[in-house]
Amino acid sequence: MADPTSCRIDGLERLNPKRILCCQLRQIGDVLLLTPSIHMLKKHWPNAQIDVFTEKKCAPVLENNPEVNHVWALDRKMSVLESLRYYRTVGTGGGLGRYDLVIDFQQLPRIRWVMLFSDAPVKLSYPPPWYNQLVYTHWAKVSGPYAAKSKAGVLMNAFGLPWENDPPRIYLTDAEKDHARTELAAWGLAPGQTLVTVDATHRRITRLWPAEHYAALLTMAGKQRPDLRFLLLYGPGELEVAEQVRDKALAAGLDPAQLILPPRLTTLREMAAIQSQAALHLGNCSSPRHFAVAVGTKTLTVRGSTSSAWTYPGPGHEDLALGLPCQPCSENTCPLDRKCLTGLKPEVVLPKMLEMLAE
Repeated sequence: MADPTSCRIDGLERLNPKRILCCQLRQIGDVLLLTPSIHMLKKHWPNAQIDVFTEKKCAPVLENNPEVNHVWALDRKMSVLESLRYYRTVGTGGGLGRYDLVIDFQQLPRIRWVMLFSDAPVKLSYPPPWYNQLVYTHWAKVSGPYAAKSKAGVLMNAFGLPWENDPPRIYLTDAEKDHARTELAAWGLAPGQTLVTVDATHRRITRLWPAEHYAALLTMAGKQRPDLRFLLLYGPGELEVAEQVRDKALAAGLDPAQLILPPRLTTLREMAAIQSQAALHLGNCSSPRHFAVAVGTKTLTVRGSTSSAWTYPGPGHEDLALGLPCQPCSENTCPLDRKCLTGLKPEVVLPKMLEMLAE
């Protein structure tokens, strides 16, 4: 039996693909972190057409990306039979000829169906468990520690492509940026004021810095910097958390004029356009931090159970953690009542936040 941790890359040096399929179904942040790998492929094979297989909710991340030819957007509401037909269509190239190279960056069952239907001569992934090795023709080790580099490691080790620390990419139009500026002005942002986007939400409790900590931090920062305006981001089902932060901050004495709670849910691309107008993004370890990197906005992340591997290794991007012996655990539950988060006090985060805003 082959060692699943070893590389199996013989013969790839002769590959010159005309059509490439990259498979990364979810999550939204992970699809954004796939874009450096897409850029590496396009740089190495500029004439190749690159398609992406992802979930419908993630497709806006790749909109207007000049390096992506087509996005196969999976609707998870399809029936089993409809899904199988769709996997076959994707795997066989949608009637435009077979793919020369299919890369599985995630190894989920839905992607394996695409792999099984595909007749691509090269089906590449990171080392699979022994019971899935027949799905792939080649595999290569990942790299790290940065999460986008880890994905790209398959390309680095299979094809010898260099890692150049490319940030994630999202391609906003001028119209999207203009719309963001118009919306921000309507919500109260005036010229000369400094915007900070704040993501106080997360579906995992072990990544969720307490609302009262966010409220205290914004209040302290707002009193020291009256020019600051804090915009509370929220996604579907997250408005209540944003409202908690708002209410607690106002109760602590933050000037109401310094707080912006969008009156409606923004789309992913609208959120990115808003972040492009900000001086700093503050938040938990979740996808908005990657969007901020993609639009060139500085980021400050409070970490709980996750590692610093999700922090872009470039200037202007920092994370803070309490540094308990159990960190990072990468767990979704905590027997210690989330001491890594509750114990990380706003007074510790404030100096770094003000420092990054002053730079």
